[in-house]
This record gives sequence, C-alpha cells and structure tokens, in this order.
Amino acid sequence: MNVFTRVVRWAQRKSPWILHFNTGACNACDIEIIAALTPRFDLERLGVQLKGTPRHCDIMACSGPVTKQIKKRLVRIYEQVPNPKFVVAVGSCATSGGVFKGLYNVEGGIDKAIPVTAYIPGCPASPQAIIDGFAKLIKTLEAQAKAKPAARPAAGAAAGASAPAAEAPSTAAPADSQEKA
Repeated sequence: MNVFTRVVRWAQRKSPWILHFNTGACNACDIEIIAALTPRFDLERLGVQLKGTPRHCDIMACSGPVTKQIKKRLVRIYEQVPNPKFVVAVGSCATSGGVFKGLYNVEGGIDKAIPVTAYIPGCPASPQAIIDGFAKLIKTLEAQAKAKPAARPAAGAAAGASAPAAEAPSTAAPADSQEKA
C-alpha cells in the first residue's frame, strides 16, 4: 500500500464524511440524523461531516424502506460512492421495512438492495443511538486498519453482496433477523 492510499484511509477513519439518503420514509429518522449533527448532540466531534454528493462521502446513512421506485436510484448512488464504502441503515424502516413492511410497493430494508455495514434500530432512531452506531463503526474501522491494513474489505464491491456478519458493527440486529438466516 503506497503512502497516498494510507493517508486517504487514515483520513476516512479520522474524519468520515456521510451522505444522508432517504428512500421514502416518514422523515422522523431524517430529523434525528440531522439532530445528531447539531451542536446539541455534536456528531461532528467524531469527525463526521454531512456531504451533499456521493462522490465525496465515505458512509451512506440511509433511512426508510426500499421501494420498487427507489431501488435503482439507491443502487446507482451507492455505486457512485468511492471504495471502501460503508452503509448505515438508520431506523426500523431501513433495517427491516418497519411499518411499511408487506405493502405492495415495499421490498424491505436497505439490505434488500445494497450491502449494509451497520444497523441502528429505533422508530425513530434517537440521536444518541445514531452517535453510538457511528462511533462503533469508526472503532471497527480503526481496529480493522490496525489488524490487517492490506486485507481491509471494500464492503460490497458488487451490488447485492452482503457484508460479513463478524465485521458488522451494528447496535442491534434487524427486526427480521430470523428471516435473513
């Protein structure tokens, strides 16, 4: 690994940039994600910054269930994120489909379209849970970098691939974890 790659990986661990993507939920989790970034909760103390373009982000924070209408757009935006990329499913709808599960247009959680690295449960997920989820993700990234700097996986290099369960720093399993087994 050359010096430039090591500097980029270090910057991604120390100051991850996130892209917030709503797939069509009730906006409660969206409000909580933004609240976590405000000075009251201050997610930025961990170096996390909100960015408006997928080409500049390291982590996608997704809220809402995957619908048939948004699935292709979600995959296209995921593919625009540079490697290594990480996806955080925020809220019950993003983890399992939530209250929208079973509707004719809803396919399920975010992991039905793209690989998810971490799950943050709740309806809506509280800012404290969001901060805890991002903190655990950052700790896991740092631990992976120290353990195996060259063998760090690019979570979901191909669309539809699933992240290894041992490396997913989730705060809880998705609500429908029995169906996924």
